[in-house]
Amino acid sequence: MAKSMSLLSKQTALSSVSFRGYSSSDSPVESILVYSEMKRRRIKPNKLTFPFLLKACASFFGLTAGRQIQVEVLKHGFDSDVYVGNNLIHLYGSCKKTSDARKVFDEMTERNVVSWNSIMTALVENGRFSLAIECYLEMIWRRFCPDETTMVVLLSVCVGNLSLGKLVHSQVMVRELELNCRLGTALVDMYAKAGGLEYARFVFERMHDKNVWTWSAMIVGLAQYGFAEEALQLFSTMKKKSSVRPNYVTFLGVLCACSHTGLVEDGYKYFHEMEKTHKIKPMMIHYGAMVDILGRAGRLNEAYDFINKMPFEPDAVVWRTLLSACSIHHDKDDDGIGEKVKKRLIELEPKRSGNLVIVANRYAEARMWDEAAEVRRVMKETKIKKIAGESCLELEGYMYMYESIKKPQKHHMKPSLHNTKHMMVMLDLP
Repeated sequence: MAKSMSLLSKQTALSSVSFRGYSSSDSPVESILVYSEMKRRRIKPNKLTFPFLLKACASFFGLTAGRQIQVEVLKHGFDSDVYVGNNLIHLYGSCKKTSDARKVFDEMTERNVVSWNSIMTALVENGRFSLAIECYLEMIWRRFCPDETTMVVLLSVCVGNLSLGKLVHSQVMVRELELNCRLGTALVDMYAKAGGLEYARFVFERMHDKNVWTWSAMIVGLAQYGFAEEALQLFSTMKKKSSVRPNYVTFLGVLCACSHTGLVEDGYKYFHEMEKTHKIKPMMIHYGAMVDILGRAGRLNEAYDFINKMPFEPDAVVWRTLLSACSIHHDKDDDGIGEKVKKRLIELEPKRSGNLVIVANRYAEARMWDEAAEVRRVMKETKIKKIAGESCLELEGYMYMYESIKKPQKHHMKPSLHNTKHMMVMLDLP
């Protein structure tokens, strides 16, 4: 009997090794087959079995398989294991089932920092930013100590909210977390996207280790906020003084910088450099950036020819970029490029209000009032409405959301992060 139990124990250990290998491989579904074979041979799982299985399910978004594994977890009495719970949260978050992830989290009898990070990640990845902040506040209140991952997750919530981002940065400094490549890049990215370029530079210059994402975040931020020459200079510095090789995001920032400074020939140079020098195949977004460069420079025919020579079918965004350029430079459109683009765009997206609005505005700018009125009439008859944009406003620590077409009166506003800054300051525990 003892020999038989020893053999089963060895078989379980070997199976766990297989799970670990498959869960991190290109064929994670194989781990499910290994578990099925374990069951057939009546080999009992151990506490390592289910975390690897759940990780595998999350990697291929196997919600059905994951739910079946959860039944096995309950059957074998591992539902109170913290590592199993953490991986269940990760699975449900990956499959966009935040309510299930929260249910698992709430029912956990034991939690660690990874548990809190897992539920916050699940909420953030599914756009539940306010709930993620509330989770962080509860985490602090319950005396858990945030780590690097906690702060990286929080920083992803702060896109566009500079003051909240500064507050999270202050938490990083108060807790004396190391400014390593991962955390530093998250800070640079947050500040760059929020327009806080002086803070982005401050962090960037103090980082000892930088990877391609760090450089790219800084280059893109500079390019988007009007510091195009500095962005191009930084790109040059990266190539000359570091061993980091640019990636597709880096080149997107570089092309954006060329667009804002009207450097058409440089834009062509960098676009061709992507594939010839760095073996990076240009994506749709890079072709769109080149169209933007040519369109801003008023080179409409050239932009139109560039689109027609693309190696794949251009999407609506590319055509819309050129149509906007035709609206701005309608005095240079002698060959009717705008008309051709308009027809192509409406064929691709006949019910998208934004396309028709651009067309109507183009007619109005050209003083073609009858044509503009006809487009508006078609929109009205087909019940195509202009989608109202949402704007956010921060007042005394509150974030308010309201529709752009309405005045931001109090009854139109709704708090999205309930006095977050004040609450975080109050709960700032050592």
